[in-house]
Amino acid sequence: MDRPSWAPADVDLDRPSVARVYDYYLGGSHNFAADRAFGEQVLRVMPAVAGLARSNRAFLRRAVHGLAATGIRQYLDLGSGIPTVGNVHDVIADAGVTDARVVYVDHDPVAVAHSRAILADVPGTAVVAGDLRNPAEVLAQPEVRGLLDFSEPIAFLLVAVLHFVLDEEDPAGIVARYAEAGVRGSHVVLSHIGYDRALNPAEEDAYRMYRNSPTPLILRSKDEIAKLLGGLSLLEPGVVATQQWRPDGEEAALNVGGAINCAAVARKD
Repeated sequence: MDRPSWAPADVDLDRPSVARVYDYYLGGSHNFAADRAFGEQVLRVMPAVAGLARSNRAFLRRAVHGLAATGIRQYLDLGSGIPTVGNVHDVIADAGVTDARVVYVDHDPVAVAHSRAILADVPGTAVVAGDLRNPAEVLAQPEVRGLLDFSEPIAFLLVAVLHFVLDEEDPAGIVARYAEAGVRGSHVVLSHIGYDRALNPAEEDAYRMYRNSPTPLILRSKDEIAKLLGGLSLLEPGVVATQQWRPDGEEAALNVGGAINCAAVARKD
């Protein structure tokens, strides 16, 4: 296939990417044939996946709106993916906030290239090529230190990414290291594919596809997801299904079937 002008030369167009497949589920246009083919395979066995992706995006909007209303003006979006409708800076602007600062971090070269192109003229934003699994490296990036003031509260966003972090990579320790970098009043916003029952055959098939993909997905229970937040203080209603986290009506239109996608927001006291 012809390489789009926005795709870096070293990106394999025939290898599906989690970020680009997610963009496809959201109805975005920043994906390739390999991403769409993989996404369609998953959707054939579990059509609710697209609804889960949109439910995640709706949760992100509600969480960021809520934090902006409390005065949080700094956001570090870890594993931010492909820029599409409903990104953090758009959500904040929609809330009427004009002085917020947002740093987007992703290790996918296409996600980074897109972000830089789209945000080139957007004040108060920066894009970092980095792996969220290496907090020290991410936090030391000049774009992060140059835009964010670590003497003021920061919201660390880990939305739909920790289920791609293996147990041996210590996801709880990763969350803790980001939280440790923030002052009191900082928050962690998290969502994660989860379960509280046995998977049905369709879910097993979808899970098997992701387990065997270039970026394996790890299912965790609600209790395991809660433990990722360590000693942080959970905001109400705690760790719940994504569509149940402070719903505002939009969730009624989202088809998530019986699938479970957990969400939580926690504060550093």
